[in-house]
Amino acid sequence: MKDSDFKEFLIRSLDRESDPEEARRKIEEAGVTFGFREGFRERVLDKIYSTGTAVVREIEFVRILNSVFYRIALAGAAAVVILLVSMYLLQGSLNFNSFIGVDNSYNDSMISLLTGN
Repeated sequence: MKDSDFKEFLIRSLDRESDPEEARRKIEEAGVTFGFREGFRERVLDKIYSTGTAVVREIEFVRILNSVFYRIALAGAAAVVILLVSMYLLQGSLNFNSFIGVDNSYNDSMISLLTGN
């Protein structure tokens, strides 16, 4: 079978009205056959349905993900605590203004900037 004939069959197979049986028949008449060795189907199905290694990999992935999450969560919690303590030390008390990092003198200027007065 020539490459041009094969390309023509391939392009024709994309057409909705084309008959796949006709294309298969023409390919077989050209001398091209498709066959698999004995036991091919069973080997493929065995590979598809063997999930032993997939389950082990999934369990390992979850274990690694948990350890990474705990490391990040602990570091984040420590950073939040350090930030709160530093705001308390700088402002003298822990209130909403100290939490967002402003003090009373900034409130008046922010109000005037936001209202345009």
